[in-house]
Amino acid sequence: MGANAMSKLVPPHGGGALRPLLIEPSLRAAELMSAEGLKAVPMTSRESSDLLMLGMGAYTPLGGFMGHDDWRGACTEMRLASGLFWPVPITLSCSQDLANSIGAGEEVALIDEVSGQIMAVMTVEERYIIDRQLECSEVFRTTDAHHPGVAKVMSQGEVNLAGPVRVLSEGDYPQSYSDLYLRPAETRARFEAQGWSKVAAFQTRNPMHRSHEYLAKIAVEVCDGLLIHQVLGKLKPGDIPADVRVQAINALVENYFVAGTAIQAGYPIEMRYAGPREALLHALFRQNFGCSHLVVGRDHAGVGDYYGPFDAHHIFDELAPGSLETVPLKIDITFYCDICRGTATNRTCPHEESHRLSISGTRLRTMFTNHEPIPPEFSRPEVLEILQAHYDSLS
Repeated sequence: MGANAMSKLVPPHGGGALRPLLIEPSLRAAELMSAEGLKAVPMTSRESSDLLMLGMGAYTPLGGFMGHDDWRGACTEMRLASGLFWPVPITLSCSQDLANSIGAGEEVALIDEVSGQIMAVMTVEERYIIDRQLECSEVFRTTDAHHPGVAKVMSQGEVNLAGPVRVLSEGDYPQSYSDLYLRPAETRARFEAQGWSKVAAFQTRNPMHRSHEYLAKIAVEVCDGLLIHQVLGKLKPGDIPADVRVQAINALVENYFVAGTAIQAGYPIEMRYAGPREALLHALFRQNFGCSHLVVGRDHAGVGDYYGPFDAHHIFDELAPGSLETVPLKIDITFYCDICRGTATNRTCPHEESHRLSISGTRLRTMFTNHEPIPPEFSRPEVLEILQAHYDSLS
């Protein structure tokens, strides 16, 4: 009988057990010492974040970075060579010269390029060159270099390395976010301790205002509980830092949610801003965290005008049956209507746009900078106070 046989939560992706690649703490010192003598392969911030997701088991059942056939399958068919659904390639690149110096089956040390820390040991089973234009057009639906995800792919090394990894470190995340950094095994344990079987994930890289609160509470109505899941990895310039978001969301949950209905956690991914494809990846690894549902709102994981507001809704309808256990909670654009006198969506509010309160992110930043009053219908006062202090600290 499998480890998940008695659980009422959705099974990990692929139907087996979670597959965390982080080795036991008792083995890490010896592995690190051994790794210091290996050839070093630097990782970009995105690659490091993917390694951390592999380490915690969020990318179950992957055992390492993808080979050519899995890369191509993920790009063009959203499936690995095995047939398993996977919508975004998880790859590691390096320069041609470094790739040429690595022999088949050689172990290399994976180094975070910012900290210089050894993060993992990889057994290199394959070296291959990719079609970057193909990856970008399939995954991001654009090859425009102004798209941050496209820019990342276009700037990576010429050769991809593939093979299994043994993760030796989670960097500073466990210390920096001690109460927030929950691995899939830990969120599952929390859900089961709460008696939850249906759990919705609410993805956020921003503080939660009244519209987000509305989405989250719809999820609480539909499911047993809610995982407010914060992006802790690298974001784009201008985004609110994770520690400020944590404070703001804690204030919201403590003051406006029923106790025991929401858990806040964080995870170390770096956003790709791949819109619809990334929404599918978010659903896939939320399945590993134990979530049966994913809140998918307007322009989920999008950036700029690259995606339509509901492209991330529509892509779930294109999946073959059985691709994912986690299903989307598709919710329309939310806003405050002064005639309805409450938060609503296009599906529930019949009134004209002139009656709807809408503040863009750019306008909101200006309001904070200039200390302009922000309507309580837009955001809770406890949240605004924390964000105002953040913007004051910048100036």
